[in-house]
Amino acid sequence: MKNRLFSVRSCGNRVSAGAGAALLLCGAALAQNQVVKPPVAQYWMDVATMSMAGMDEMPSMGGGLGGILGGMAGVPGMGGASFGATRGMMPGRWLDLAVVTQRKPAGTEAVQSIPSGQKMGPSLTLLPVVAQPRTQGERGPRDYTDTPERPKGRLLFYWGCSDTVLPGQPRILDFSTAGVQDFGKFMQGRAVIDRGAKADPGHSIWPNEKHRQNVPKEASLMGQHALSGEGLPESLRFAIGEQQDFMPRLGLTGAGGGASATSLSWQALPTARAYFLSAMSGSENEMVIWSSSDVPEPGWGLMDYASNANVDKWLQEKVLLAASKTQCAIPAGIFAKAQGAMVRGIAYGHELNLVHPPRPTDKRIPWEQEWVARVRVKSVAMLPLGEDGPQGSRSSSRSSKQAPDSQAREMKEEPSQKAEEEKSLLPGLPDVGKALKGLFGR
Repeated sequence: MKNRLFSVRSCGNRVSAGAGAALLLCGAALAQNQVVKPPVAQYWMDVATMSMAGMDEMPSMGGGLGGILGGMAGVPGMGGASFGATRGMMPGRWLDLAVVTQRKPAGTEAVQSIPSGQKMGPSLTLLPVVAQPRTQGERGPRDYTDTPERPKGRLLFYWGCSDTVLPGQPRILDFSTAGVQDFGKFMQGRAVIDRGAKADPGHSIWPNEKHRQNVPKEASLMGQHALSGEGLPESLRFAIGEQQDFMPRLGLTGAGGGASATSLSWQALPTARAYFLSAMSGSENEMVIWSSSDVPEPGWGLMDYASNANVDKWLQEKVLLAASKTQCAIPAGIFAKAQGAMVRGIAYGHELNLVHPPRPTDKRIPWEQEWVARVRVKSVAMLPLGEDGPQGSRSSSRSSKQAPDSQAREMKEEPSQKAEEEKSLLPGLPDVGKALKGLFGR
């Protein structure tokens, strides 16, 4: 007699084979489907350390370089931090905090008690984000009907740590002949959905309009943190250890350059899981990009926080550099046509995910989550590359290298012309914006 097989599509549907065996299987399946209730509150902490060669901290000036860099980071040149600075490139230590609770969908004023080692007082105040109504006459994304001008020039892409250009490189995209699919294929790269702190309506955030002090250089997050406020669970408290503390500065340095290879190096960071480097330069009608990946990955979406799982996956795919690496080379001559280039590097820290209370081992007991928390950590650095190689720091004043007649001509320039020049050129940075304008006909 043949063995009788049975299958169960779902408990309650028609069951083939013996009824007794099927009922036992249904009972086991129901016992495994534990009831899980979503958390009452969600909390996010984004931790970032930013550094730029020759600049230890944010310039304390309201205009000029401080204002321009502040705009890049979403941080005013004066007045302290603004939410979102962890996504910018302003030198210093930055925090973005956000919390949301189902009990107060419009947001709640929350107080986060912090350890004394953070050196920012006993607590930080998170305030609700208020939805901003669309003003009359404001144009939305679908309101724009202007046809953009077709870009000109080429985009060249190199990859890999090597003194020389590797076989099969570069990939070239000619803007004059490339179609939409060509653009999409060339620009395609790895990225993840944003999972961090956001200034969405209903979220309570720090920094905010009323509370925006800068994080001291010597600040440490290690210790106990707790949040309180209307609608927040009383149990919302957790500890931060060394792996989620501010990472040290990624001291990115370089040697060589120009017609020779550029040798990049950095000191290993004790809590880094992996590293990634990228560089970009621009000249008339041509842009060059490079990444440290062993495989062709431009890295558009990699210069940001990444989950532990993604870091492990990208390490296996040879996209990221291992935590033991402290050197990488940019191939000789790839930036020879440019007046300079910019190297960016990131050290990925350890992401922390917490949930309270822990999941019951008995699946018959519902899992009623009170809160979840996510802490993300990174250290990012920028290193300018001049025509003759890396520029550790470049003075904003060029008078020491100018002849007297050159200085005199500069003094006679119109104030508006001089201001525009200072606005468009950052000390030690290539004028990438100017190159982009050349490519896209602006």
